[in-house]
Amino acid sequence: MLKRSLTSEDPPTVKVTFVLPVADADLPTSVVGDFNGWDPLAHPLKKRSNGTRSATVEVPAGASYHFKYLADNGSWFCDPEADDYEPNEFAEVNSVLRV
Repeated sequence: MLKRSLTSEDPPTVKVTFVLPVADADLPTSVVGDFNGWDPLAHPLKKRSNGTRSATVEVPAGASYHFKYLADNGSWFCDPEADDYEPNEFAEVNSVLRV
């Protein structure tokens, strides 16, 4: 699930919270993408008491970002509720976030 919240900054930014059920991310998992240089250490999803893992990223409004999740075992997966999906240079598919 992707939750968005527009900030009142100038220029505007959007806070995006990436949320996965723990059942979908039973191992430690990070969200990686254009917004963090694909760095798996930048935005780990933290385990929450409500049975989810989540991380929040603030990005400039009016742009699109490719992203994926990376589990601790090295497996990559897309967000089932992404705005779109596009092929990447590895002949795989990335999730797309539009804000």
